[in-house]
Amino acid sequence: MKKTVVTFGLLILSLLVFFQLSKYSFVSGGLKIEIVIAAVAIVFFIIGIYLNKRSLHQERPPEGELDLHKLKALDLSNREYEVLKEVSLGLSNKEIGEKLFLSESTIKTHVSNILVKLNAKRRTQAIQIAKEMRII
Repeated sequence: MKKTVVTFGLLILSLLVFFQLSKYSFVSGGLKIEIVIAAVAIVFFIIGIYLNKRSLHQERPPEGELDLHKLKALDLSNREYEVLKEVSLGLSNKEIGEKLFLSESTIKTHVSNILVKLNAKRRTQAIQIAKEMRII
């Protein structure tokens, strides 16, 4: 996180310096506005290419592989895991209950247990944590 903040801080600082130099050159009369606009466009184009290549070459965990060790370490029951998968699909408690043939209060209990075991406050946070842990 610190690296991202420093990178963008330096980027903003360099753009500020670039704009000030171009403003000075334009005001002094030694530069036409078209050249300044072209230079700004080229700088932003190069920055865009750099950021695009950097984001495309980040290593990502392989899709579809579940981390069974983390799943066992969380001590989720089979039913809680089924409920977690349905929550990740965006279903409500009532819809999950109908699909799994359980009452809505049972689903609420399972969701509460999932939130506690994943140390999450909301369903969306639980889904995010589960995806980061590669258990769904």
